[in-house]
Amino acid sequence: MIDPRWLKQFMAVAHTGNITRAAEQLHLAQPAVTMTIKKLEQQLSLTLFERHQGRLHLTAEGKRLFEHSERILAALALAEQDMSALHNLEAGEVTIGIPSMLGSFYFPPLLMAFKHRYSGLSIRVEEAGTQIVLDQLLKGRLGLGIVLTSDLPAGLNGLPLLREEMVAVVAREHPFAHKQSLALTEFLGEELAVFRHGFHLREHIDDMARTLGIQPRIGFESNLIPLLKAVVRQGFAITSFLRMVVEQDQDLVPISFDTPYFLDLCLAWPKDRRLSRAEQAFIAFIREQNRGALQHNKQTVIT
Repeated sequence: MIDPRWLKQFMAVAHTGNITRAAEQLHLAQPAVTMTIKKLEQQLSLTLFERHQGRLHLTAEGKRLFEHSERILAALALAEQDMSALHNLEAGEVTIGIPSMLGSFYFPPLLMAFKHRYSGLSIRVEEAGTQIVLDQLLKGRLGLGIVLTSDLPAGLNGLPLLREEMVAVVAREHPFAHKQSLALTEFLGEELAVFRHGFHLREHIDDMARTLGIQPRIGFESNLIPLLKAVVRQGFAITSFLRMVVEQDQDLVPISFDTPYFLDLCLAWPKDRRLSRAEQAFIAFIREQNRGALQHNKQTVIT
């Protein structure tokens, strides 16, 4: 039987490509990690690493073990969280993958309200693009995550969260600032400040450019929203955000595209994974918030 501690050491070596650095991260002696890797290879009768240019690289067999190790250690972590949360949710952790725009402009009040209700629980946010979050959910690295409803595969459950418009964003002094709407060709003809690959907004821009046969001029790439805003504010480029991101920025102007583009986002979790009580509580909390928002909207319409 493989000791889970061996798998943790194996994954640390795989991540760092170096036994000494892996040992330092794990606060273990370097000879102990070396011995663990040897024992693991002997028990499996496989070579898990090969050395190339001074760095350890996974072999094909090592990559297979790495995938299994991720799922095994994620399941063990879930079990620990679930056990710690058995006593009236006084302990435990909720880990959720959230795109940076939602993490900065939509989720803080929700997370604080949840924390206020379940003060004994801890919340860990993994910030990444929706495509990366989706991949991590499918690989068992995340229990909860925010993804596009349109991308939801059969292996995930989804709870509708919100619909938000994707808009072009320009400086108030930009020639486009007084436009009511913007054609994609006009947008793509400007120098752009965009997210890196792995974020839906970046992939959407690239897809539209390919469809129209336009080579976009990418002047700035960053996943830092304040940096992208600063670049646009200074007039060096334009960008595209969810409308909520610039609603409070007086010096930035959101412009709808000629064909308005909306993103439907949902809270997702794997169907074949048993949820911890803390995760169940978070899902129930989001359902409750959705019902409250729906009821508020109905009252507003009636009024």
